[in-house]
Amino acid sequence: MINRRSIVLGAAVLAFAAGSASAQDYKAKYPELTFAVVPAENASGVTERWTPFTSYLSKELGVKVNLRIANDYAAVIEGQRAGNIHIASYGSASFARARLTGVKTDAFANDINIDGSTGYYSVFFVKASSPYKTVQDLKGKNLGLVDPNSTSGNNVPRFELDKMGIHDADAFFSKVVFTGSHENAMLALSQGTVDIAANQWTNDADSTLQQMLHKGMLKNADGSAMKKDDFRIIHKSAAIINGPYAYGSDLPDDLKAAIRKAFDEAPIKDKAAFDKLSDGQKKGFHPATTKDWDATIELIKFVDALRKKKAS
Repeated sequence: MINRRSIVLGAAVLAFAAGSASAQDYKAKYPELTFAVVPAENASGVTERWTPFTSYLSKELGVKVNLRIANDYAAVIEGQRAGNIHIASYGSASFARARLTGVKTDAFANDINIDGSTGYYSVFFVKASSPYKTVQDLKGKNLGLVDPNSTSGNNVPRFELDKMGIHDADAFFSKVVFTGSHENAMLALSQGTVDIAANQWTNDADSTLQQMLHKGMLKNADGSAMKKDDFRIIHKSAAIINGPYAYGSDLPDDLKAAIRKAFDEAPIKDKAAFDKLSDGQKKGFHPATTKDWDATIELIKFVDALRKKKAS
């Protein structure tokens, strides 16, 4: 006998089956996912920090998540363009560059700092023992940048220099060097290869400099460990939105939802992995949308225009 209860029950069973099938659909199509990050530090440090988090993602998503340490920002951009990278940790400028060049990628989250903010700064560091008090004091000296697609290590610094009236960094400085990573920029400064270095800084407890000092990576000429007071910030930009985590636009909606949920729940479900990832300096992940980086796209267009003007 068919009654209302059996109809409702049947509908519920069908809905559950459909939901289960949907979940299985993405697992069948994507038995493995690739999560790419750009090393702001040495590769072994990146592996140590990110491996527990990718293991957590594997468990939550029900598919293997492979960690890929990209050589540079361009590798992440091109990997997502080709569909070989499914989830990526971007800097703001590299994400804007990806969008500008047609990569099908959507932001879904960014970091929440320990104080609840979601931004950081680009700063110019010099050694505290140097006589330099302002950027203008460094005319004819060597500038260390990070990567052409780095937000705090190239694009914002060039924007800040332009505001100071330094429209052509290569003409103002004796040499402009791309060091390849945030850590390398600080190493170059500490070793005297460059006289001024651009880098990222959130606060005195949360920066590339602080991470390197904690690991004992910066040394004086006599081999003794350097301290925070051995460096001085001579210029700080306006706040920059923390770079996004982004997934491929063409991924199934149920997979996207599962990824967002896994990130949102990470600080509670696997606090150890999250704390390892953030060095205890982040509170969690803030829900984000691609439009949050529209202003960064305008910054990239500005820097591109500077480059074209110089080349013409």
